[in-house]
Amino acid sequence: MVASRETQIYRKDAANLSVQEREKLIKPYLPAPKKSLRVTKRSRSQAVRMFLKTQLHVFVYTLMHILFSLYVRLRQAYHVILDRVFAMLYYHHRAPELIKQDIRGLEKIPQHLSVILDLKEEEQGYAGLEELLDDVAEISAWCAGAGIPMLSVYEKTGILKDHILRTHRVVSSKLHSYFGRRVPSLQIQAPHVPSFLNGGDDSEQTPSSAGERQLTARTNPGITSISGHLSILLLSAEDGRATLVDLTKTLTEMSQRRKLSAEDISLDLIDAEISESVMAEPDLLILFGPYVELQGYPPWQIRLTEIYHAQDNNGVGYQIFLRALYSFANAQMKFGR
Repeated sequence: MVASRETQIYRKDAANLSVQEREKLIKPYLPAPKKSLRVTKRSRSQAVRMFLKTQLHVFVYTLMHILFSLYVRLRQAYHVILDRVFAMLYYHHRAPELIKQDIRGLEKIPQHLSVILDLKEEEQGYAGLEELLDDVAEISAWCAGAGIPMLSVYEKTGILKDHILRTHRVVSSKLHSYFGRRVPSLQIQAPHVPSFLNGGDDSEQTPSSAGERQLTARTNPGITSISGHLSILLLSAEDGRATLVDLTKTLTEMSQRRKLSAEDISLDLIDAEISESVMAEPDLLILFGPYVELQGYPPWQIRLTEIYHAQDNNGVGYQIFLRALYSFANAQMKFGR
């Protein structure tokens, strides 16, 4: 009786509801409507299109890598063959006469040559230092044979500056193997470090360099110095931007103390101070590494320097040195107004 009475009451209330209100009441209890066939086909076609687009991108990316890798391999093979040909046609055989013959046709040679060398990370320690010293000695002998009076060697860590006396011994020994008894006089120096000179007049020698000359004379008796003079300057990262910062601080303090007016600070003054404290601007800079990377080389000194770099080269070689001299001789220097 109770159920039938409630049913009658519900039917009476439902009879007063509109069609929209009835749908609203039962809509939460109805199952979700199925998607139309047209919508399903559209989603499927979009998925296929996205898949094909992704595969096309992967194919183009892979193709670009294959072509670029092929180009790099061919370029490396070309440079290896070119270096081998140069090594066979032009080799010094530790004879300064052959070096002079190789550069005889050049209209000009640099008076100040600079190089950037690396201490190999995998050979740090005694082996890496020995290889680095040998590279410095070889380049020094090539410069002496070519008549280049000034060589600056940049090594980022400054390990050469810590072993300047040892560097002097290795370079002296290498020059003796090239020139015999007619070795050029040698001076090795570094910013803010005493220089070492041998083979020159006794009046020009410091006590340390005089001792070095005596050591060289004992190890290589009969050496005479009539083949010119070679100066080697050792540089490191602390001689680059840090020098500019220190000079800026010094000029600022002098200006604040009224020891120097702002009008007196000019490019000529800065250039003179940097040239005196570090070095003058080199004519030619040779990069022996595979990439164009200056590694913190003093920036002020290379404003007008000719920079030579051989692609895919990874080591010091006479053929790179010779090609750099030929490139410098054929370069046109346009300084503007």
